[in-house]
Amino acid sequence: FVSRSSQIKREKPEDIPDLKCLVKEKFTALENSNSDSDLQRNEKYMYFKDQLKQMRQQYNDNEAIEQIDEDIAVTQSQMNFICPITQMEMKRPVRNKVCGHSYEEDAILKIIQSRKQQKKKVRCPKIGCSHVDVKGSDLVPDEALKRAIDSQNKQ
Repeated sequence: FVSRSSQIKREKPEDIPDLKCLVKEKFTALENSNSDSDLQRNEKYMYFKDQLKQMRQQYNDNEAIEQIDEDIAVTQSQMNFICPITQMEMKRPVRNKVCGHSYEEDAILKIIQSRKQQKKKVRCPKIGCSHVDVKGSDLVPDEALKRAIDSQNKQ
């Protein structure tokens, strides 16, 4: 043991192998041995390519794509029917005149009431909204939204 440590001390620092250099060499060698032909043989890669091909064939007719766009539009508008507080479809939506977001009337009024007792401001419950002072006086019935929800539910 003693002789080994004295041997290391005697060795010049440039004799110690450059690890960075060795790793780079190994990595480059490995990289070069990985070829596209390996990918062609990879089961998961082949499966993925097949899936893409099938999807392309399915949606080549534009009607399918238009149908998807329509479905997305409908789903997005239905999303707007959901109260950000209750996560339920709104029955009596009110719109905030300041930031334009809508909530279930009872739910937002309850929050305003409880925060008022704590002498705290109410932040708009819509995710991503920066409005931090929601007041009862800013809320107006959202008639258009109510009509949209009602007509959706009649269908």
